[in-house]
Formats: sequence, C-alpha cells, structure tokens
Amino acid sequence: MTHVIDALGKRCPLPVIMLAKTAAGRPPGTEIAVLADDPAAAVDIPAWCRMKGHTFVATEGDRHTVRL
Repeated sequence: MTHVIDALGKRCPLPVIMLAKTAAGRPPGTEIAVLADDPAAAVDIPAWCRMKGHTFVATEGDRHTVRL
C-alpha cells in the first residue's frame, strides 16, 4: 500500500516535515508518495532519504515516491 501525502501548494520544508511525520513508525518497505509542487521538494526529498537511509524511488511530475 502506498501512502499519499498532499503537500501541493506548501513550500519547503513543509513537504519534508509531512513526510517525516508520516514515515515515523511505518515498517520497512512502506511506500510514501509526496505530492509537492515546490521545486525545492525535488531536491529536499531525495536528500532526506539519503540522510535517513531510505530509498528515493522516483519523481514523476509533482509526485515524489519514497520507500522506507
């Protein structure tokens, strides 16, 4: 199951903060898609994944997918 976070219209770092809150306590293998139209999200979300040891799957338009 993929969890979807709607962060459209929100400026960074809010999409990353929302991602971190959603990821907390979720098991490994969980996929989370962040819908974010702030261009900084395309840089900040992969950076958050590297920092936390998660896998950044892909960016497709405004959809940024992460696997815990």
